[in-house]
Amino acid sequence: MSDFDFASRIIDIPDYPEPGVVFKDITPLFDDPEALRAVVDDIAGHFEGRGITKVVGAEARGFLIGAPVAYRLGCGFVPARKPGKLPRAVYSQSYSLEYGTDEIQIHRDALTPEDRVLVVDDLVATGGTAVAAARLVEQSGAEVEGFAFILELAFLKPREVISEACDHEVYTLVKVS
Repeated sequence: MSDFDFASRIIDIPDYPEPGVVFKDITPLFDDPEALRAVVDDIAGHFEGRGITKVVGAEARGFLIGAPVAYRLGCGFVPARKPGKLPRAVYSQSYSLEYGTDEIQIHRDALTPEDRVLVVDDLVATGGTAVAAARLVEQSGAEVEGFAFILELAFLKPREVISEACDHEVYTLVKVS
């Protein structure tokens, strides 16, 4: 892990998107070239040499970090999108959010059983999106190598949810207790 102060570039937005929720705005990490480089290099560097062939990033902010991590690792990127956004046959997986439910999908031909996959998202809260992404990878016959997040809301215990569903490494840059 780099010495970069990632936490200083994350802004709390109270009562967004609904009362009682504190939204963690990571966009300042992306408008600062040094911060963006540090995020991508740190995550990619941690998983380098593990035979990762694809990065799966969850819509929408997972695209922002997943695609450059895939580029840095020299592998492909697979978007996990909300229903109705992908034009070909898909695998679908529903999941719970910290304030509701949702569903993500990937193209059925995006992954093969030979693929080793890193699941990347900006934030892990309850672990629902991460587990749903892992289930999509498993539906395709590919193997999850690990999970990487910029921010972990550790007080919601997402690692417990992820470890109950699948036993893979969870790597985060910033933990909020």
